[in-house]
Amino acid sequence: MTVSFLLRSLRRLSLLQTATLSPTFTLKPSYHVIPTRSFAFSSAEEAAAERRRRKRRLRIEPPLHALQRDPNSPRPKRDPNQPDTTSALVGPRLSLHNRVQSLIRAGDLDNASVVARQSVFSTTRPTVFTCNAIIGSMYRAKRYSDAIALFTYFFKQCNIVPNVVSYNFLIVSYCESGEVDKGLQVYQHIKENAPFGPSAVTFRHLTKGLVDAGRIDEAVNLLWKMVGDGHGADSHVFNNVILGFLNLGNLEKANEFFDELKSRCMVYDGIVNATFMEWFFSQGRVREAMESYKSLLDKEFKMVPATCNVLLEVLLKWGRKVEAEALFDSMLDRHTPPVVQAVNSDTFNLMVNECFKEEGRELEAYSVFKKAGKAPKSKPFAMDTAGFNNMIMRYCEKDMVDDAEKMYVELCAKSLSPDVNTYRALIDAYLKLGRIDEAMEKYTKMVEAGLRVIPTYANKWFSELIENGKIVDCVPILTKMGEKDPKPDATTYDIVIRALCAVSNYDTSLSLLQQMVSYGVGVTPVLKEHVLDVFDKVGRRDDIDRLLNARWSGYAANVSPAQRHGGANLNGYRQQTESIPHANGNGYRYGHGQVQQHVNWQQDNIRNTQQYDNGSYSGSGQQYHNQGNNNGYEQPQYNNRSYVGNGQQYNTGSWNGNGNGNGQQYSNGGYNGNGQQYGSGFQNGSGSHYGNWQQNGCDQQVVNGEQGYEQPQTGSVAL
Repeated sequence: MTVSFLLRSLRRLSLLQTATLSPTFTLKPSYHVIPTRSFAFSSAEEAAAERRRRKRRLRIEPPLHALQRDPNSPRPKRDPNQPDTTSALVGPRLSLHNRVQSLIRAGDLDNASVVARQSVFSTTRPTVFTCNAIIGSMYRAKRYSDAIALFTYFFKQCNIVPNVVSYNFLIVSYCESGEVDKGLQVYQHIKENAPFGPSAVTFRHLTKGLVDAGRIDEAVNLLWKMVGDGHGADSHVFNNVILGFLNLGNLEKANEFFDELKSRCMVYDGIVNATFMEWFFSQGRVREAMESYKSLLDKEFKMVPATCNVLLEVLLKWGRKVEAEALFDSMLDRHTPPVVQAVNSDTFNLMVNECFKEEGRELEAYSVFKKAGKAPKSKPFAMDTAGFNNMIMRYCEKDMVDDAEKMYVELCAKSLSPDVNTYRALIDAYLKLGRIDEAMEKYTKMVEAGLRVIPTYANKWFSELIENGKIVDCVPILTKMGEKDPKPDATTYDIVIRALCAVSNYDTSLSLLQQMVSYGVGVTPVLKEHVLDVFDKVGRRDDIDRLLNARWSGYAANVSPAQRHGGANLNGYRQQTESIPHANGNGYRYGHGQVQQHVNWQQDNIRNTQQYDNGSYSGSGQQYHNQGNNNGYEQPQYNNRSYVGNGQQYNTGSWNGNGNGNGQQYSNGGYNGNGQQYGSGFQNGSGSHYGNWQQNGCDQQVVNGEQGYEQPQTGSVAL
């Protein structure tokens, strides 16, 4: 009783106290049993540390939904009409791309083209980027017909989807070869059929081609069409038109277009001012040229190295060295990587080459090469291999080989890799000065580095070394070269083997001959006759016969283009197919319409190589060239996809109906409907063929009724 009374009294007391409070404030009872916390962690620092830990873990271990696609959801289908994206350049296709690029950097464009074309018929098809790389290299080498033919091959015949870069290479190849109308047809094709529109680079190539062809009015119309289509005012397109009017002596019209460019662009490329400067200098109007240059500097544009290099080139060309050095110093002061890249190796090459042009300034070139900006935030330029190569080449031209060697040592010390051009310049310089041991050392390092030595230089260097008594020393270099693909050329082996036979080193020459056969390089008839004659005199002819008639697996014949075609067509297109189980016979190889080689041979597990030239292989094994064309091709035609062995391959018997006896022929695989070859197909007993193709009466294949690799006619577009 007492306890309950006390509780009721306390409750009344609390109610009375609440009633006496101001009505403005009302206290609500709190139902929280546990006191609240403002943080999930004991401190803000601990929370920040946890956030950082979570971010690190997400970077290292992304969530599973980001790695795994829902197995129940359908795989997104790629639009076959869209070109490849950069995500396609992975795995084996990236390895193929890098291999082609390495051959391009080595200057071996023919083998790079072979590798890229052969891959079309393999499981690792090239991406559009690989195709563009070899087409662009042909264009830069001024082999415009090859670039056009490769575009036709990759994108029309092999159904790889081109991108705008591919079309731009085709357009500029047409324009540079004087076929502007075909370039305009390609431009029209892009607008009507491509899933993308022309780029600013497209208009640059076309306007330049029209201006060079003297069709300035059409170039102006194309410029306005570019502006009307919403592409904006491109400085290079305006520059092409301005240059065209300046070459015609119409300064007023050139200034009109320059004013139009300035009205449309707050910031424009300084290459336009360089064009005016060049024209003023050529007219002897130095004051106007320098006024144009100073007007550009007054605008204080942040110019990229390419623009500044053009200005430097113009100033140096016309003897304005003070202004050129001032511009070079300002570029170095603005060089604050990674924010601003104000110079590149071409900038240094221009200034260094200027020093080598004048006698007595060779020693000054190195100080220019090492020059850096004096501004507080500027940084020295990290020179690349191209910059070192330029210094090495300039020293070698002046026979300053010791200084070139110092640059080579410095290049290697900076963790940069010497390339083909580095070794080429040093080896040529050492051979020129008769320093054979140093040349041999560099040649060995080049081969050990896995760099490609194209046949032209390999033959030249081996000949020089052999003349200086280094015959035996050539053998390990050539053997090391044979361990890499592409294999050395047959002519390279020919030079060394003949030299070894001349000094009676028959065992080593036999070893190299064995390498030729096992690698599938192919022994030329002339070399075969020579070694048979030499070994017959010493009573060892049986060694050669056993070697040439043995079965070697793993490689196909890799005879040089000159040997395939009697030394005439060096630009022929070889196409390699998948591996085949067997190929045996008493083989005749045809080229230029006549028998080139008659060798008893057998091969197992080889990769056959087909040669495409200015004609096509007929069923009889004869090759008919375009009339009068024995030096490459102007518009190379690919044949009708006829495929019968290595050029033409016949067995020891006739091709009879039931396919038995010696007349049974193992085909090199058949072509399916889209021209793809599947491996190890053969002609069965009834004489029928596998694949979606037919064979006409003269053993010439016609794929899906098409007459093969058709070349575009005059007035048509090669697309």
